[in-house]
Amino acid sequence: MTEIPIKKYVIIVAGGHGTRMNSAVPKQFMKLDGRPVLMHTITKFSECGLDPEIIVALPSSQIDYWNQLCQEYKFNTTIKIVEGGETRYDSVKNALQHITAPGLIAVHDAVRPLVSTKTILAVYRHAEMYGNAVPAIPLNDSIRKIESGKSMAVDRSRYCVIQTPQCFSSAILKKAYQKEYKTTFTDDASIVESCGEQVHLIDGTPENIKITNPQDLVLAETIMKIKPVAVVK
Repeated sequence: MTEIPIKKYVIIVAGGHGTRMNSAVPKQFMKLDGRPVLMHTITKFSECGLDPEIIVALPSSQIDYWNQLCQEYKFNTTIKIVEGGETRYDSVKNALQHITAPGLIAVHDAVRPLVSTKTILAVYRHAEMYGNAVPAIPLNDSIRKIESGKSMAVDRSRYCVIQTPQCFSSAILKKAYQKEYKTTFTDDASIVESCGEQVHLIDGTPENIKITNPQDLVLAETIMKIKPVAVVK
């Protein structure tokens, strides 16, 4: 009997407003190598070879602008646009309502356009095996814990930096998003973990940076010159 492939989805969360960029243009629409950041991110998933259904959560006030950009740049990749919410949690929860068939759901930051195909393939593969997969990289800097107005050195080898895409079985992620929002929910892994699930970490990559300030755009441009990303069509 031929095995039926597991359906794959990706929710790309694009809720930025450009505040830390000191720009009127939201960071997901700022130009990177001549095209909006979000287009690079979408292309990474559309060309990963797994044909995931791509769902982009955008603030309602930005949807018309995005459609204009698609016309301007002749960007024709098939995606589903859903309205984002006030928080990242709300945006993902809204997007989940548009997923009815079971499968594997990756959740990715729109402003991580340098994610590698290797990482994308790995999160889906490990989520299929373990129920979830979250990329992480080790800390390179010394860190200190601040408590009661004092700081103390801690062992950095016991900590890591978490990235996206984070991938989960649809049953696990949908169950997790039935929980009431808490400020401690900083990513999807923390929400899933609050339901008693063990988070499975995989190796991330240093170049999978999150663009949050102007310096990050410069860094991303530099990385692209060293490791060219796929051409946006």
